[in-house]
Amino acid sequence: MNTSQKTTLVWLREDLRLEDNPALSHAASRGAVLPIYFYPDGMGAASHWWLHHSLKALQSRFDSAGAPLLLLDGDPATKIPEIAEQTGADLVVWNRVYSPAGIESGKKLKQRLGDIQVNTQSFNANLLIEPSKILTKQETPFKVFTPFWRQCQQHIEPQNVLPAPESLTGATHDLITKALDDWDLLPSQPNWAIGFDEVWQPGEQGAASRWTTFLESTVDKYKDGRDLPAKQFTSMLSPHLTFGEISVRQLWLEMQEAMATGEVSSDNGSKFLAEIGWREFSRYLLFHFPSIESEPFNDKFEDFPWQSPESHLTAWQQGKTGYPIVDAGMRELWRTGYMHNRVRMICASFLTKHLLIHWQNGADWFWDTLVDADLANNTASWQWVAGCGADAAPYFRIFNPVLQGEKFDKQGDYVRRWVPELANLPDKYLHQPWAAKQDVLMDANVVLGKDYPKPIVDHSTARQAALDAYEQIKSS
Repeated sequence: MNTSQKTTLVWLREDLRLEDNPALSHAASRGAVLPIYFYPDGMGAASHWWLHHSLKALQSRFDSAGAPLLLLDGDPATKIPEIAEQTGADLVVWNRVYSPAGIESGKKLKQRLGDIQVNTQSFNANLLIEPSKILTKQETPFKVFTPFWRQCQQHIEPQNVLPAPESLTGATHDLITKALDDWDLLPSQPNWAIGFDEVWQPGEQGAASRWTTFLESTVDKYKDGRDLPAKQFTSMLSPHLTFGEISVRQLWLEMQEAMATGEVSSDNGSKFLAEIGWREFSRYLLFHFPSIESEPFNDKFEDFPWQSPESHLTAWQQGKTGYPIVDAGMRELWRTGYMHNRVRMICASFLTKHLLIHWQNGADWFWDTLVDADLANNTASWQWVAGCGADAAPYFRIFNPVLQGEKFDKQGDYVRRWVPELANLPDKYLHQPWAAKQDVLMDANVVLGKDYPKPIVDHSTARQAALDAYEQIKSS
């Protein structure tokens, strides 16, 4: 035990970075630092893949800075007090996590450390503004995005991005870290993540590179281009934000600066910042209404007549619904751990409204297959599409997958990439192959029901069934 200098334990969770990390910066300013990360329970398989590579990058950065990262199993609320006593640490710091489980674990740890007279300090590193600070005039939480976001923007305080510590003083200890490979985070037999490396570079450096590329070459097409899945006009930052490899405050400040200097137009910049606002709103909702993790925000939907045909759910998961834009999205998800946001809405609408399958089934699948799986975003977005969430899309707005495909994938590049068996079909029939005559299908080497499935439901029939189901709960 080393008592010659102050030792601070830094408990890392959704903040796998050195730059703009308030807890780490505070610890570094005091003396010796011991960064700790615990194996997370309940994370999906695709997120495990990301976490492995993110932690590997983070370990390298901490090693270079002089304070090796400790990987541990077990309950932080039990283990951290033990470590504090073993190392003589007089302070434990962390950045707040706003999920129900994250809040509870922070409270529990604070109490147990208080019992042994070890000080604690927590920081906001993951949101632009604390959820508790934004309320209506009636002192109640907002339930609609637009007034929430208007209020937020008035209260966001300009702050500087904290630089990464150039060097850290590592705490002296005899604790043994878990080997990253022992956590078995990577898939094998088979390695279904084989295509992920082509798309992603997890870690702080990958996040910085993605952000620079977006600012320098993509943002000027963002407002109109973000709905086109065949083009990469979105930032692709969502998994980096989910794991805290880049701070939302940095994105906010640098985008504001780019708009002020004219490097980014107000239209494109404001649209991007509004998407950051939706991220804030999702966390805000989960903070104030924690039950939405498993229950509908609109309690009328507790009586909604959801269906549970396993074959339909499997067809949706495998990208074999017979609706090309839906199938393209589901296959992109499986191959890359990601799906374009416009297509996420189309696929989610199809599951909940064409197939009448409970939104939780979709949320569970996304949780397991998305590298950017995030409890707040996943829950709020699925409920929004299903019609039962806060500020939800009206239930009677049912996306027509054919029209959505024709509108946002006009040339069919997205569908042809992910559903190559339809690649030779003329544009006219690409989004509705069942409408093509037999000779057209033959010329394209497509046999429906063999090379590509026939639609598992008829759009008009499914739409009417969804409207009937909605009327049922509306009148109840």
